[in-house]
Amino acid sequence: MPAELQSTSQGQTLVLTIHHPEMRNALDPAIYAAGIEALNVAERSADVRSVVLTGAGGTFSAGGNLQRLQARRQQGAQEQARGVEALHDWVEAIRTFPKPVVAAVEGHAAGAGFSLVLACDLVVAARNALFAVSHVGVGLSPDGGATWSLGRMLPRQLAGELLLCGSRIDAARLQALGVVNQLAEPGRALHEALALAERLNGRAPNALASIKELLDDASRHTFTEQLAHERDHFVRNLQHANAGEGIAAFLEKRAPRYQ
Repeated sequence: MPAELQSTSQGQTLVLTIHHPEMRNALDPAIYAAGIEALNVAERSADVRSVVLTGAGGTFSAGGNLQRLQARRQQGAQEQARGVEALHDWVEAIRTFPKPVVAAVEGHAAGAGFSLVLACDLVVAARNALFAVSHVGVGLSPDGGATWSLGRMLPRQLAGELLLCGSRIDAARLQALGVVNQLAEPGRALHEALALAERLNGRAPNALASIKELLDDASRHTFTEQLAHERDHFVRNLQHANAGEGIAAFLEKRAPRYQ
């Protein structure tokens, strides 16, 4: 059965499932393209407030398909670069998506699979889930933004441990390091991720989009520049109808109804 990215809806949450269980959900360009298309459609849909990314069959993703990578070694560097860029286009689409993206991780998230997890805004992982930047184990360097993400999330020595050794690390340690937000009992990661997404669905979409943009831009700005950026977003959101609704709901002690 070919690899595919399955798309389903749970209320206002779009669930994207990497489905290639016989290959431990190894990734390929068809999945990248489907992921980008799904996010493009979801961005335009007012019915979608959040996205959950997960894997089928009790595994998130083993990363790149090594058989396909071996075959690609016979191709030219330009063709090989296009394959990596296809993955990077999907990772960047996740990073820049204006709505919250939650990873629900069971089993293993390795190689580019781990990179996908790191690109998400929030991570819910089963207690027995294992993660690895496994590229070095087969003579490769990381892709999918793993060096960027871990280099910002962790001290250099810890990032180096994961990247240079390629060792597996469990969900509990990643939670202690601040990479995983929430632990779930085995088999419950998707359930807990959907519950978290439902909480996010109750927030003002414009405010969430601003928060994501502010977080991403903060490392590129000086403190004074970031203050100005926050000011502009604050004023823009204060003028939005959702601010009027949110403030009124708080004062009237009722749940807000955001657009």
